[in-house]
Parts: sequence; C-alpha cells; structure tokens
Amino acid sequence: MFSGMRYVYEVYKEKSFSKAAQNLFISQPSLSASIKKTEAKIGAPIFDRSTNPVHLTSCGEEYIKCVERIMDIENSFADYLGNIDAMRAGKIVIGSSQFFVSFIIPSIISTYKEKYPLVDISIVEASSAALEEQLFNGTLDAAIDNNAFNEAIYERFLLRDEHLLLAVPADFAANAALKSHQLHTQDIIASKHLSPDCKPISLKPFAAENFILLGPGNDSRKRADRLFQKESITPKILLQLEQQFTAYLLANTGMGATFLTDSLVRRVRPTDRLVYYKLPETIAKQSLYCYYKRNKYITRALRKFLEIASASMD
Repeated sequence: MFSGMRYVYEVYKEKSFSKAAQNLFISQPSLSASIKKTEAKIGAPIFDRSTNPVHLTSCGEEYIKCVERIMDIENSFADYLGNIDAMRAGKIVIGSSQFFVSFIIPSIISTYKEKYPLVDISIVEASSAALEEQLFNGTLDAAIDNNAFNEAIYERFLLRDEHLLLAVPADFAANAALKSHQLHTQDIIASKHLSPDCKPISLKPFAAENFILLGPGNDSRKRADRLFQKESITPKILLQLEQQFTAYLLANTGMGATFLTDSLVRRVRPTDRLVYYKLPETIAKQSLYCYYKRNKYITRALRKFLEIASASMD
C-alpha cells in the first residue's frame, strides 16, 4: 500500500504529474501507472484529476498524513543509525564473574566511556554457566570469563593468561615444612611465582586440611580436581562456591585452603593471613577470554569495546 508512496508524495508536492515525473527521472505514463496501482490497492482515488492543478481527495489527504508519519519515522531512524555510527548512541551488555566485574572490567569501561560517553554500557554479574546461557540467548553481547565456552558457537580472543595458586591460611600447621616455597602478596605482584627459580609444591602436605572450592564445571575447579587426582588425594571439601572472590574472603578468615588466580591476588588488599604456593604450570595456567556469538552482527559500539578490552590487557 505504501510501496509507491514517494511517487504519490512527489505528485502531491508538485501538484503535477509531469513535474513530478521530471523530478523522479521517470516517464509520466510510468508514474501514472504506478499511482493507479497504489490507488487500486487502497480501493479509492488519491488524486482528483479533474482539477488543474491536481488536488488530493479526502482519502488522499489521509494517505499523505500517513506517508508523512512514515517519512518522519524513517528520518528518525536514519538519525539514530547515524548517531550509532558516530558513537553518539547505542548500548552494549557485558557479562562476567564477580571478580572480573569488580577488578578487571571497571578500567576497561572507564577507558571506553572517556572515548564514547554517550554509549550505554550494562554489566551483568553471573556464574560461568549463566554467562554462557545468556550469551547464547542474546541477553549478553559479550562475556569475559576463564571457562571454556563452546567454540562451535562462540568466537573468542585471548585477554591474558592467569596462573592458579594454592592459598592457605597462614596458621595451618602444614605451612611450617614449606617456608622456602611460601609466597606473599608482594611476591605475586612482582611475578616471583612465574620465575623458573620458584618451584611448584605437592598438595600432599595439605591433604588433611579443609578446602573451599568452586562448584563443579568451573574451570578453576576442574584444574583443582586434576591436581588432586594427580596426587591421589580426596580433598575434604568444606564449601563449594560460585565465585572465586568469595572463596578468597572465606580462606582469609582461616576456614580452609583454596585456589586463587594471580590476577585476583594482585588486586585484593594484601593480607598476612594467607600464604601462597606455586602449582605445576601445566595444570595451573589458565586463559581469560572475551567471548561473543559466532555469526552475530557486531555493532560498532561492541567492536570498539572488544578493541579496548584487548588493548587494556597488553
């Protein structure tokens, strides 16, 4: 019904079929035929052709009002697209775990908002399983996580490598025999644990201690389970949690040992209540990725976020 509205509108503006045809660079017979086709769809004439210049019929007046509303909507949408392209509008939703939302993402967002202050950013904090589900159903535009998402469904790029450490309450008796292997917060900040001179320990001295672990399915938990299995240890699991930061807080109270990434240790307040130990790198090294769905259109706003996130980890 409105597919030929621009032809109709041009005749309305010029009040002449011949002038409208010239402006549209088509022949007058073609223009007349097109408008008659529109009138046939409507079931009523748009123009009163018995007058000179031509005038709108009552039906034509209503048609033109609708056309002008459609054109206003089109122009408004064109402005919106122009604003998005110029990064003067838009919205992105990023998901991650409690730790990354608290300590990693804020600096990325700060840099992004300095460059693109009019783009709205929403942050969703959730477990790895929930992040993957929300990324799949389109609730999230991107997710930052150290778990492995389905590579057949998601694109990813590496943000950084992390290293899992054993964190043990300082008053645990088993620490006494391992003083030469102990690391403290400042050692982790200085990357002492990455030196070849820093040797990994066995978990056997801590086999009888309580452990605070993340829930099954989490990448850090999978690695912890591999470490226990390697040494034929059945751990005494005191608690299973969703968030590594919560595990850190509880271990810091002396409730049990846990596994933390060096990224977390570097960013939390230094504590003398915990000591850290290096673990075998073949198991302890994990990667932090930014994921987004394959074959999904990447808006300019999201593309710029991904670029800034990647650069911030260099």
